[in-house]
Amino acid sequence: MNCNDIDRALSEEPRLPVEALDHVKGCRRCQELVQSLDSAVPADLPSAAVLRQIAQSIATDLRPVRPMAPARYFLGALLGIFACIVAAGAYGMGALAIAAMTPLQTTAILSALGVSAVLLAYSLVNQMAPGSRHRFAPGLLPLGIALCLAIAMAVLFQFKDEPNFWGHAWPCMRVGALFGVLAAVPIWMTLRRGAILTPAMSGAASGLFAGLVGTSVLEIHCPNLDAWHILVSHLGVAILFAVAGFLIGLAAELEVKATPRTQVENRKET
Repeated sequence: MNCNDIDRALSEEPRLPVEALDHVKGCRRCQELVQSLDSAVPADLPSAAVLRQIAQSIATDLRPVRPMAPARYFLGALLGIFACIVAAGAYGMGALAIAAMTPLQTTAILSALGVSAVLLAYSLVNQMAPGSRHRFAPGLLPLGIALCLAIAMAVLFQFKDEPNFWGHAWPCMRVGALFGVLAAVPIWMTLRRGAILTPAMSGAASGLFAGLVGTSVLEIHCPNLDAWHILVSHLGVAILFAVAGFLIGLAAELEVKATPRTQVENRKET
């Protein structure tokens, strides 16, 4: 046997075969290798008190949690929140825009808003459970939905030179923001039942989802069919909520990342 055979034998079995001993006796290199493998390294094991202290520190922040409900329940809850608040807003304020729009405009814009709500709700439910598969990239979905809605509104409605533009835009934005806030509260209470790992990304999606509630109410109520008015004061509400949700989620992420560093610095100081 040669040195390569010894290396192969040691990699397969902890003890050398009898026929390899003759080579080891005459080879200094293999003798050093065998001695290094046979030398026992004393293990510096922690004491029982240290192990008990480690276990107690780990268990300090542990709390029992309820298992998550099936995804379909959360999906139904989010869509139910969306539909109920939109229906209540349309009923309370009146569906003046439905009478002003053509059947094609009504069907197209309400269908686009409904599909957007379903896609966002589905994405948010998957983000609540880490490891879920996503049919659409959750980071790009809010941007894609906002862009598609803007294109649909620009195609369906005409651009006009409206006098006192901001005087008509601000009331709609205030109403849309009110309904967006009303939707944001139950949406947040639903999402907190999950384990969201990317607050910034989820914040943008949930903010857009809540903002689309206000946009949908305005699209049913507001009879102003100017495309600039719809893009700025109707869709603008949803975009503002998406930006706000992203910034709030980003702040939460930065706080979580900074917390361990702060704790380490405090320990060094003490």
